[in-house]
Amino acid sequence: MREVNLASVDLNLLPPLEALLRRRNVTRAAADVGLSQPAMSRALGRLRDLLGDPLLIRQGGGLAPTPFAEALVPQLATALGDLKGLFRRPAFDPRAETRTIRLVASDIHTVLLVPPLAARLARQAPGLTLRIEAYSPDLPIRMTRGEVDLTFAVTGAHLPPGAVSAPIARDSMVVAMRKGHPASAGPLTLAGYAGHSHVGVSLFGDGQSLIDSVLAAEGLERRIALTTPSFVAALAAVAAGDGVTAVSRTLAARFVDALGLHLAAAPFPGGDYEMTLVWASHRGSDALLAWLRDQISEIAGEVFAAG
Repeated sequence: MREVNLASVDLNLLPPLEALLRRRNVTRAAADVGLSQPAMSRALGRLRDLLGDPLLIRQGGGLAPTPFAEALVPQLATALGDLKGLFRRPAFDPRAETRTIRLVASDIHTVLLVPPLAARLARQAPGLTLRIEAYSPDLPIRMTRGEVDLTFAVTGAHLPPGAVSAPIARDSMVVAMRKGHPASAGPLTLAGYAGHSHVGVSLFGDGQSLIDSVLAAEGLERRIALTTPSFVAALAAVAAGDGVTAVSRTLAARFVDALGLHLAAAPFPGGDYEMTLVWASHRGSDALLAWLRDQISEIAGEVFAAG
């Protein structure tokens, strides 16, 4: 049996071959695949050379397939079906997915967004496992390696090379304190805010905050008596003492009654901000992640609008 070098085979000849064997007429086969009659005749000649068989022979005023060509028909149908399947992206069905999704989030997101997200996944994608992970200085590397699927950020945050972000909701910052706190008596000024003891939140463990840059520009400085990686812990701390903390309005509103909080408008610029979802650009074509981003965006829009 003659071996065929697949690298030398022109796959463009397969549709003309299928049309010729089905139509048994060069003109009609040419019309089916969008070729001129001379081009189809040349394709038939190339196929005869390639396969070492006449394929179609004159008989009774028409063309009839050779025994070899007859045997090719079912094989050709299977081959074309397999090739089409190779280049056809399967339809996405979240219910068929069985993966672990790694989402880097703070407790703003785990309190406000993860519960409705988990409930939705249980209904629409029960095979998914959602794993929440903490922020860390090596987050850009983890995203590049595919160790993290999605993370939350805010518009204007520095993104590492190869990262893509999309806005999902708007929120604003408030200054939270216990009810009856001296600062709750009237509007809070920037100087008044700086003068109180503070509970800070550091997600990356570096203690850095844009608020300190704003205060420094006005010649002000604050004393941070407690630093925690948790916004809820910060709210609990100020509820039990005389400190203040800057936090998401939507999150703080959830704990006003439970912790006995007073919320004041943030006296510094940038209090209104846009929340974003971030992922590595090379994961952009992942159908599951695209679907999940849509779910998170829809939930975030509802939660923060209500908040």
